[in-house]
Amino acid sequence: MGVRPTPDALRLAREMDLDLVEVASKANPPVVRIMDYGKYKYEQSQRDKESRRKSTNVTVKEMKYRPKIGQGDFDTKTRKVEKFLSEGSKVKVTIMFRGREMQHPELGRRILDDVAETVDYLGNVEFGPNLEGRNMVMVLGPDKKKLAALKKAQEEEAAAEEAAREAEAARLAEAEADAAATDEEE
Repeated sequence: MGVRPTPDALRLAREMDLDLVEVASKANPPVVRIMDYGKYKYEQSQRDKESRRKSTNVTVKEMKYRPKIGQGDFDTKTRKVEKFLSEGSKVKVTIMFRGREMQHPELGRRILDDVAETVDYLGNVEFGPNLEGRNMVMVLGPDKKKLAALKKAQEEEAAAEEAAREAEAARLAEAEADAAATDEEE
């Protein structure tokens, strides 16, 4: 609409039953818009809500191991780490050392390497094994490409199982029909 005096702009806004909203106060002359301010605020809040809904909140889960962990406990905890990664969470893996165990950090590093190798198909090491006081820490993060490939493979496997079940059901139905036909002939 061009440059107008403030009273003229206010009059125009009132005639259209809209609001006069200042957009850029630092500009010379200040920039204003004629709009429905309530509607604008509502649409802005809807856009903000939508963007919050679409954003992903990455949580950090922690799993603690000990240097003298047994194989069964290792497998159980590592399955839990796999579950966390498949849900999209980062996982902080901590090896806690006590007493003389501090003399053998290679045991902790070996456990962390085993965990990283086991969950390699789901995620990557984001922060490598690092000794912090009496704890050795490693952070694993989910890899979206690997997760998508795993999900696709699982869907294909489920589809193949369903096709096999349908084929088996059809074979059984055919066998029953043959048996019924044989009984009728006798």
